[in-house]
Amino acid sequence: MKKLLLFASTLILSAGVFAQEKKAEDVVKFKELSYDFGKIKQNSPVTHDFLFTNASENPVIIESAIASCGCTTPTKPEGAIQKGKDDKITAGFNAANAGPFNKSITVKVAGIDMPLQLKITGEVLTPDAYAKYEASKSGKSGK
Repeated sequence: MKKLLLFASTLILSAGVFAQEKKAEDVVKFKELSYDFGKIKQNSPVTHDFLFTNASENPVIIESAIASCGCTTPTKPEGAIQKGKDDKITAGFNAANAGPFNKSITVKVAGIDMPLQLKITGEVLTPDAYAKYEASKSGKSGK
């Protein structure tokens, strides 16, 4: 009898451990989780809007949107987003340094333990390299 009671207790306690945690992706549905800016000109800041819908049964609040570095500046909505309504998080990127980049924004939804990550990527070209890139796109030889 003790073994049966011990087994039942263990089973009940284990169920709580394996219960699925709610994730931010379950509450807010983003149109996309990553965006590639492609090739951008150095010292020309760029932005992208990550659009999302509140897919929960209740209003949600975006508690925070934290960038992985100071060159990325996210802007989150203030206040509650009602059930079924759309909103956005804007990712700004300061293209100060030439070279490829891969940055993230961690989005925390109030009341949800597991945040989600938005990603931006691309390559910053010096003004001369960008002019050559633009010329090659339009079919000009640049000579």
